[in-house]
Amino acid sequence: MGGRLKLLLDTHIWLWSQLAPERLSKKVVRALEAPTSELWLSPISVWEFFVLAERGRLKIKGSARAWLEEAWARAPIREAPLNREIAAQSRFVAVPHDDPADRFIAATAEIMGLVLVTGDERLLEGKGYKKLANH
Repeated sequence: MGGRLKLLLDTHIWLWSQLAPERLSKKVVRALEAPTSELWLSPISVWEFFVLAERGRLKIKGSARAWLEEAWARAPIREAPLNREIAAQSRFVAVPHDDPADRFIAATAEIMGLVLVTGDERLLEGKGYKKLANH
């Protein structure tokens, strides 16, 4: 792929890149570290992070809010918008399940023309957006 590679990180890919990079495939690591890659994150992933932290499903040091700010400062990442076009498309995006967070993330990739980096088989089965599988 020539030019800039614009990657939308699924929530688990973003968290693994920060907390468990060994869970990322070599192909995904190369893409994330390439100087021509732009990394994007949906605000939905931030919301999912807080839900996981509140439920004790993540091991982080300090408060979730402080961890988020440190992670954001550590990695060059762009915040994808969450707007009415993405909200509307979340109801029509071709994913084989009805998880609202996944639907918003897939709709963001579709509307913004981003490549969704994910290991979620259900999102990998979706249509209408580009994907990079963590295999």
